[in-house]
Amino acid sequence: MYVQTVLGKIPADHLGVCACHEHLYVDLSRIKKDEDTRLQDIEAVIEDLQHFKRLGGQSIIEVTNDGMGRDVTKLQEMSRRLDLHIIASTGCYKDPFVPDEKLTWNRDHLACWMISEIVEGIESTGIKPGVIGEIGSSLNEFKPIEVELFHGAIEAAKQSGLPLSTHTTLGTCALEQVELFQRENLPLNQVIIGHQDLNTSDEIVLEVLASGAFVALDTIGKTNYRSDEDRLRSLLAFIGKGFEDQLLLSSDLTRRSHLTAFGGQGYDVVLRTFIPTLRQEGVAEDVINKLLVKNPQKAFSIHSREG
Repeated sequence: MYVQTVLGKIPADHLGVCACHEHLYVDLSRIKKDEDTRLQDIEAVIEDLQHFKRLGGQSIIEVTNDGMGRDVTKLQEMSRRLDLHIIASTGCYKDPFVPDEKLTWNRDHLACWMISEIVEGIESTGIKPGVIGEIGSSLNEFKPIEVELFHGAIEAAKQSGLPLSTHTTLGTCALEQVELFQRENLPLNQVIIGHQDLNTSDEIVLEVLASGAFVALDTIGKTNYRSDEDRLRSLLAFIGKGFEDQLLLSSDLTRRSHLTAFGGQGYDVVLRTFIPTLRQEGVAEDVINKLLVKNPQKAFSIHSREG
């Protein structure tokens, strides 16, 4: 079992403590019209990631894809300078972030393009993605281009064996995503359903978990959406129902103001505040090790023949 990083393949058990959904070099300002959403200051990001490393962080799943300001050469530079495992992504995000030239592509075009990046590398860099993501649906619906994106991503996942990581807008459409994967016969243990800490219905998240998919509680520290106390209560409920082997944690930083130096939560927020609170709540160390280490190993391993 191996994971594809920006520096090449590594055994899955070398991942270590892993953040399952982050952005280290991203630009959403074309759509959001907000310069704060241009997080492309490598030195500031490296400085922030040092805190993550000091608390034991060893790996980052970087889900910035085409249309979000992706530059995998910058990820490779950060990986080398920090001695940090970074996994890059292929795919497109969601409407309206899909690049103009791909708006008219159908699922077959999108699948072929993703597969070519997986096999040959991204944009002539030779750097290969280790995850298909983040592939997103809109608030309470799938826009037409998103339907094509999901089908393209499913085909690419089937052919390559790469994990498929999703975006759910404010946690919505999680079950609809699962049902699509089930209809298309993509193994659910190859899927990570994102942003489910923004889904305030524990019942729905439990249904997603019952499908066999991994579930990412990956906006920890973003208390403008939901308090971390509420996130914690939900996580404890999911663990209590026996789903400790399918849960992943992260913080999904996308803005310059999210960095510690600018008053934000920083990439270390999960390790700095959330995990200590879990310990105070009596969560066993072997369960915490699953959330941070064992589950990412399983979730981000390549599942079938090589891409």
